[in-house]
Amino acid sequence: MLSIKNNNKIILFLLCCLAFQLVNAQTWDINVLKNINPQYPTNNTWRTISSTAEPIAVAVPLGMVAVALITDNHKLEMNAYETAGALVITAAVTEGLKIINNRPRPYEMYPNDIHPDSYESGHSFPSAHTSLAFSTATSLLLTTKKWYIAVPAYAWATSVGYSRMYLGQHYPTDVIAGALVGVGSAYLAHWLNKKYFSKKK
Repeated sequence: MLSIKNNNKIILFLLCCLAFQLVNAQTWDINVLKNINPQYPTNNTWRTISSTAEPIAVAVPLGMVAVALITDNHKLEMNAYETAGALVITAAVTEGLKIINNRPRPYEMYPNDIHPDSYESGHSFPSAHTSLAFSTATSLLLTTKKWYIAVPAYAWATSVGYSRMYLGQHYPTDVIAGALVGVGSAYLAHWLNKKYFSKKK
């Protein structure tokens, strides 16, 4: 029987393999994106949702730490550090994959078909906004284990992913890979917290 440690390694390996394979689905990718990205992506709702990824991702662990210190709640404090750790892992993996894949933005590859709301620097694969959002949502699921927190968190994360496509900034595979990176990073941080930092009972 495989140990938990080996299971985690297998899951992370499979996630990485899937992420690399997603880059090759170019035809499906661009066709789906064309149907999502309008000629004039001026909807302020999707722009606003997209812009919340980084602030909320940072605010969640900071808020948890503040409440933990005020209430002297050690468990909540550890959960905050776990959530922050997941974000650090997410950012590192996302940036590493961007450098390795060096994938141009969709509007750079298809200037006549994809219409961005703005021209951003940086590579396309995977979506950093999406990875941060899904890392935050998954960390909240793992640390709170409350559906009424997890469901809105995942709804928000999914909306962030969709907004990146609506705004013409990312392919669907960028968003899917970003979600996988975020979820995988949160699970890795959760495992590390349980193994090395949580108090032994």
